[in-house]
Amino acid sequence: MGVDLRTRYLGLELANPLVVAACPLTGEVDSLKALESAGVGAVVLRSLFEEQIEHEEIAAHDLFLHGAEISPEVTGYFPELEDYNTGPDAYLGLIQQAKKALSVPVIASLNGHTSGGWTRYANLFEEAGADAIELNVYFLATDPRMSAADVEQRYIDLAAAVAQQVSIPVSVKIGPFFSSLPNFVLRVLDAGAKGMVLFNRFVQPDIHLDELTIGPRLVLSTPEETRLALRWIAILRAHTDASLAANSGVHSADDAMKLLLAGADVVQVASAFIQRGPYFAETLLRGIEAWMEQGEYESVEQLRGSLSQRNVPDPEAFERANYMKALVTYTNERA
Repeated sequence: MGVDLRTRYLGLELANPLVVAACPLTGEVDSLKALESAGVGAVVLRSLFEEQIEHEEIAAHDLFLHGAEISPEVTGYFPELEDYNTGPDAYLGLIQQAKKALSVPVIASLNGHTSGGWTRYANLFEEAGADAIELNVYFLATDPRMSAADVEQRYIDLAAAVAQQVSIPVSVKIGPFFSSLPNFVLRVLDAGAKGMVLFNRFVQPDIHLDELTIGPRLVLSTPEETRLALRWIAILRAHTDASLAANSGVHSADDAMKLLLAGADVVQVASAFIQRGPYFAETLLRGIEAWMEQGEYESVEQLRGSLSQRNVPDPEAFERANYMKALVTYTNERA
């Protein structure tokens, strides 16, 4: 009898904790079917961007100029302007097609930073058949008059507005840049979110020296990036039973196992599938099963969170003490 990979995320029953993050692969039905065939537990469709919702109100040229600066996901999405057809109607069609073609849960994604048309389209997502909604909030506070409290309230109000409009579960995908992350996360959950996705990867601008222009530079994730989510999921698991998804940096079964042990309900993967193809999911799942069998774990439920901060002998390992130990270890290894 094999190990039990089942898990629950946002109240949904998943066959396993491997979820495809919003990315170009989840914008096409054929690649979605390939991912399901390879065994993934759920898919997050590529995002509908706030600028697309506003498409009828703004010039297509402005959309093209600003869209590529929003998120790693958007790079390459906007073709030549005359071919632009990825607006809200097309997205609703994608949800319907995905639901018809797949048996795994389909999670729709909204990307932006203001309430705008989000609440309206959240309702339309639900009507189109989405099993859940992921709010991919991207907001960079550059106004010195805006306080940290103002920034946090923007997220909370957005989560509350969408959660109140739909009956399907809502998760919120955030970046790590908050001064008191546990406090902020609990307030987002209190506002109505059923789960958190940690963390968003923001594209950083670069200067192109040849052209003296500024533009985005997309870099795919690396395994080292899992550590940030690992630390905070391990800490947050002690304070909430809400769904926690680890995002960014999962390129191997070992990466996934560490995050599950820390307390993640699911791991979201994108870069590894972009680099190696949809059927890399089979490799990841075989590796997860092999690790669990070797460790004599019977189920994901049994192991999940067993190395969270509340369950380890030394809880400070996730705090400052870990920093000091790392410095000492590195120095000794170099000696």
